[in-house]
Amino acid sequence: MADFVTTTTNKTAVRDLATPIGNLAAFSALIESVTDDNPWECTEYTASGVTVDGVTKAREYYTGRVVYTDPATGKVIGNISVKAPTPSGFTGSVASVLADADIATDMGGIASHDSSTDRFSCSLKCHDENGEIYYVTFARDRIRVTSYEDAAILSTIETWADTLPALA
Repeated sequence: MADFVTTTTNKTAVRDLATPIGNLAAFSALIESVTDDNPWECTEYTASGVTVDGVTKAREYYTGRVVYTDPATGKVIGNISVKAPTPSGFTGSVASVLADADIATDMGGIASHDSSTDRFSCSLKCHDENGEIYYVTFARDRIRVTSYEDAAILSTIETWADTLPALA
């Protein structure tokens, strides 16, 4: 019987942030700066005959909660969770739920967005000049680098992150 033979050694590294990223605007700005400025010097590559940018969004999601408070007691009496595939979809969905008077009437309370429960996640697919494809996933409270082999990739990302106080 044949044995499996290890052909690569993919690694994962996580940086827990001392302070979570404050809000959706700050999170979106961080992601946009990486995709626009390419601070890790990722390189374009060709897949199935199509040129792919060195850094692309692989997947993203944004979740939050709208709570309904009883006006007489001040107690939370209900909530609606919102999950959207983009920042603008999240912002629009929360605004729509907040503005829906029928839901507020049905819940019997006053709607408010509990931003303390917001969760954001965006995974970037990156192509290193050495040919490796790896992923960097940002959340409000951590950054995860996965599927890399070359330690220089992690070093580059860590050096970059060290320059940003929000990523301490």
